[in-house]
Amino acid sequence: MTGKRVLVVDDDAKTVELVKLYLDKDGYEVLTAYDGVEALRIARESGPELIVLDLMLPDIDGLEICRTLRHECDVPIIMLTARTTDQDKLVGLGLGADDYVTKPFSPRELAARVGAVLRRLPGERGPTEIKHGELTMDFARREAFLAARPLLLTDVEFKLLGVLTREPGRVFSRGDLIEKALGYDFVGFDRTIDVHILNLRRKIEPSPSHPRHIKTVYGAGYKFVWEEPSDT
Repeated sequence: MTGKRVLVVDDDAKTVELVKLYLDKDGYEVLTAYDGVEALRIARESGPELIVLDLMLPDIDGLEICRTLRHECDVPIIMLTARTTDQDKLVGLGLGADDYVTKPFSPRELAARVGAVLRRLPGERGPTEIKHGELTMDFARREAFLAARPLLLTDVEFKLLGVLTREPGRVFSRGDLIEKALGYDFVGFDRTIDVHILNLRRKIEPSPSHPRHIKTVYGAGYKFVWEEPSDT
């Protein structure tokens, strides 16, 4: 895990230095920014593997930065904020954030979450490419395509879709998806999975409110099927 580049964004210099200290110890290359304009510039120029992003910034807030970056790239983003309600968390996750840490926080726990988000599935087996109709999953290159058009998926979204498409028709509970896609060390809550599934549907479904491919099995979880549109 050493050598990964992490951008830490917060307008509080003490918070930035504290987070940097713990990430440095874990072997990350840490970049820092103290406002939204600087954060966007560094993210675009340096291509970090992950961003720790404070929600409340003096110029461009974290939600807007997350929204902007999601149109440009799929870098994992961990939101860092004093807002603590589930609704606040779901808004951030709905914009494509991969995790959410509330202040005050343990810097050791935050470093663990950084590792959990960056950690790939160990010993991934099976085909390096899967096709279902117009959907292609290229696991070797970590790319997904729909009708030959690249899908801009976050790291979490790609992992979730990978688990579902490898075993079409199988019902995965939220706990199954957390275990298989995110790992036992994932720190979050079950509704996080629902938000990521909603984001996936927006990207691959013709009508996200009437999903054809990622189906909800009420009381059980989710399953993937490929249903071609009917002629009628």
